[in-house]
Amino acid sequence: MLPPLVPGLEEIVGKENVLWNAVDLTAYSYDATADQPRQTPDVVVFPTTAEAVQKIVHFAREQKTPLYPRGSGTNLSGGTIPLRKGIVISFQKMNKILEIDAENLTATVQPGVVIADLNAAVAPFGLIYPPDPGTVSTATMGGSAAENSGGLRGLKYGVTKHYVMGMEVVLANGSAVRFGGKTVKNVTAYDFSSLFVGSEGTLGMMTELTVKLIPAPKAHRTMTAVFKTLEDAGNTVAGIIKAKVIPATLEIMDQMTIRTVENFSKAGLPTDARALLLIEVDGMSEDLVAREAEAVAGVVNANHGELKTAATDAERNQLWAARRSALPALASLNNTVVLEDATVPRSRITDMLVACEAIGKKHGLTLGTFGHAGDGNLHPTILCDKNNADEMARMHRAVEEIFDAALGFGGTLSGEHGIGIAKMKFLGNELGQSGLELLRSVKEALDPDYLLNPGKMVPTKGNA
Repeated sequence: MLPPLVPGLEEIVGKENVLWNAVDLTAYSYDATADQPRQTPDVVVFPTTAEAVQKIVHFAREQKTPLYPRGSGTNLSGGTIPLRKGIVISFQKMNKILEIDAENLTATVQPGVVIADLNAAVAPFGLIYPPDPGTVSTATMGGSAAENSGGLRGLKYGVTKHYVMGMEVVLANGSAVRFGGKTVKNVTAYDFSSLFVGSEGTLGMMTELTVKLIPAPKAHRTMTAVFKTLEDAGNTVAGIIKAKVIPATLEIMDQMTIRTVENFSKAGLPTDARALLLIEVDGMSEDLVAREAEAVAGVVNANHGELKTAATDAERNQLWAARRSALPALASLNNTVVLEDATVPRSRITDMLVACEAIGKKHGLTLGTFGHAGDGNLHPTILCDKNNADEMARMHRAVEEIFDAALGFGGTLSGEHGIGIAKMKFLGNELGQSGLELLRSVKEALDPDYLLNPGKMVPTKGNA
């Protein structure tokens, strides 16, 4: 028997673009976030045009049922779980690159375009789209914009919000609005693009994006630096920035992560090291890159590190593959992997590294830390058994202490994963009551009925 929502949606997008079988719906009951509730939606719908999205919104309003926008589901804050059932609206079939404008250094895409596919398309023009989340081969442009994704190149090149120039958005009332575009400067009215980037699907649904491209760097140097203490590694991060070198990437792994990744990837990482930095400098000339690499070497040596430079592209690629394998490697150790992204000022990176290690030991947990050390964005990762109630309780206490430590160091709850469900209860600790009220005011101005992605990011009164 057809669920009651199905006929109306099939009329809008066709039978081939509606899923309602219980087995098919299971895949949409969760995302990449561990230790979060699962809930199957009533139906999943795949629009192919902005007009279809508008019709779906009008239909959902008539039926008084919530809408949950979804890209590839690789997000790490529980942001796409359909908590109140309703309609999951998947943008995976809106996956066209509409234009590559090399003259204006822009691309215009539908939200379902995979980031790696966009980069492959612009490469023949000598261009790149810099945002580089760990799931770059599967993450979509719309999902990345909704979460304001960061990634490995965030230190030098910034995150998603620095590259979105304009968009088309379908609002909760079903209307479509465009703002921004290809102009380098645009200060007309409010900065609506910045409002919707990072809004996690709670204010509107992006159906088209215009993004900035940049010339691809022509030279690079990839290095690993090995340290006997976390303090030396953390001080090296601060020292490199102090030396006025901004690497394209400046990543860190602690000993737990190094050993796990090496066992997983066989990349030749030094398993006796207490910490490892993976550093890449790049630029438009070999001379500039050589000077920056020399400055990096000086800082590493001053902090008792051992530096090694990748001799070939194959060696470089192996190192980056090892770094990208950090999460799946750690996840292989137990049935639940809780990955956080508490972020601190760069000057407090050493303090945060030491704090994470101490918190893991205090609660008797397996905890490895890796992440984007150059911009203070760490990923303390706890491996635990979801069937062990005591261990899960200790994990939750550890997570609270990690966030408390980050905020105490002048940091923030999230550097790139967003708030979703996972961090919502901690928002008041950072924003205060007035900040929560402002958050609700914006939500209720654009979505007064909480139609779009309800239960995410914006705590209802009495729940925060």
